[in-house]
Amino acid sequence: MGLDFTAIDFETANGFRGSPCAVGLTKVRNGRIVEEASWLMRPPPNYDHFDYHNVRIHGISAAQVAGQPRFGELFAEIGAFIGDDVLAAHNAAFDLGVIRSALEVSGLPGPAYDYVCTVMLSRRCYSLVSNSLPFAAEEAGVPLVNHHDAAEDARACAGILMDIARRNGANSLAELYLSLGLVMPRQQAFDPAVDTLSKPSLAAVAGASGNGAALVRPFQSGWPEEGINPDPNPLAEPGHPLYGQTLVFTGQLTIGRPEAKVRSAEVGARTESRVTGRTTVLVVGDGFVASDLRSGRLTGKARRVLELHERGQGIEVLSEGEFLQMVGSA
Repeated sequence: MGLDFTAIDFETANGFRGSPCAVGLTKVRNGRIVEEASWLMRPPPNYDHFDYHNVRIHGISAAQVAGQPRFGELFAEIGAFIGDDVLAAHNAAFDLGVIRSALEVSGLPGPAYDYVCTVMLSRRCYSLVSNSLPFAAEEAGVPLVNHHDAAEDARACAGILMDIARRNGANSLAELYLSLGLVMPRQQAFDPAVDTLSKPSLAAVAGASGNGAALVRPFQSGWPEEGINPDPNPLAEPGHPLYGQTLVFTGQLTIGRPEAKVRSAEVGARTESRVTGRTTVLVVGDGFVASDLRSGRLTGKARRVLELHERGQGIEVLSEGEFLQMVGSA
């Protein structure tokens, strides 16, 4: 068996992960890209509003997809392209969640998928201050030109996974996971007619805002309330990219820090209120994006992280948007 998989990347119309408006797919066989596909689409009915925050990131508007089929109409083609492949995604919890939630609110069943998360693999195999897609792609030698173009992002994800396999001398995903001592996660098949809806879909159906990434809340001056540091959920999924991590928050978040800490604990992370030698992830608010690491637009805590990283501590920086994609709905 060679290094075979399909890399996938979704862009969404709003904060609910079940609102895909674009998808890119890259098929790899024996460690080489052999086929690519991408589609624009309308999100499922009732979840197809386009929020300013999302449009500003990916540049796709409601007008651009007005004549396109809905996700539920396209999924047969998307699924046929994937076939029985393992799916690879950069922050796979989000992209696999898009498939599940979008199918659920479309009233359609979904197949099971084995999948790999290149955020987790990047964290294991690279030593980067940010494992966001542009940083990991640059490290892999496949620099991104147009981040948040779904086709380019999927291609970059494929390049990262191929580079990590090469560095580990692995000729297949099975060999790679064996060499790293990891177990490949799996999203089980589901049927919304009989199975309980996923948490983001339940929130969306109830009229909530999904994962909250598109919320624009009034800026509140003053020192942010830290709240308590809850114990990590002992039943959390070990395959989650934040499981077992120690998180600290800095800057103004669109959600309160107490809420962010609860969401972190739910997925198995530990939270603290200041950067220490135990810190493994710093989540930065204030509209921070990964490129700010190069421009110097950083909080004091973020500068402290850069210092610790230069001294060899395994610590990375996440934007609030990346964090919200990982933790999903409250």
